[in-house]
Amino acid sequence: MDPALYAKRKAERPFNFADIVSPMPLGYSRIQQNDVIRMGGRHWDVHIGNGHAPEHATFWSRDDNLVIGGDQILPSISPNLGVWASEPDADPVGEWLEACQSLTPLAREDQLVLPGHKLPFYGLPLRLTQMIENHHGALDRLLSHLAEPHVGGQCFAPLFKREIGEAEYGLALAETVAHLNHLLREGRVSRWRGEGEAWHWQAI
Repeated sequence: MDPALYAKRKAERPFNFADIVSPMPLGYSRIQQNDVIRMGGRHWDVHIGNGHAPEHATFWSRDDNLVIGGDQILPSISPNLGVWASEPDADPVGEWLEACQSLTPLAREDQLVLPGHKLPFYGLPLRLTQMIENHHGALDRLLSHLAEPHVGGQCFAPLFKREIGEAEYGLALAETVAHLNHLLREGRVSRWRGEGEAWHWQAI
């Protein structure tokens, strides 16, 4: 992380997602893969995704062509796939790609997808293919960038292809580490701790 930005962030109270959402109830009924639930006058098959959020439920109507994709399936952007301090060696990129592959056989052209962001859309088979290919392309660009060793904060350009501002820095760094972790999990990069205890990454 840029030293000046690090010093500023260190002096501030960090953002806490728990501040803006209701707490989990003490008791609940867990929704699981292959459940069938009834809501909104329809029966829905539950298919679980991962990567953006653990056990992200998507809902596929048995009665018509609706799919509630949430943040797992988005029309023109991809969900944030971040690694956080609570699970520093996680591989959300791998989990999300696996989820996209598992949802692909369910996808049809006539399904109307209701995403968590942007507008409803048709063309789910193509969109799933695009999301998978886009992330593989990003991983390839990152791997080429790592011909020389870099820390995570030096790896934004091949992933985002634009300047990352201060407000976006945290999400961008979390997503960059997620892609680096995926390459590490696949055995395509190595890492070691350098000066300041930051991980340095390099292609093998």
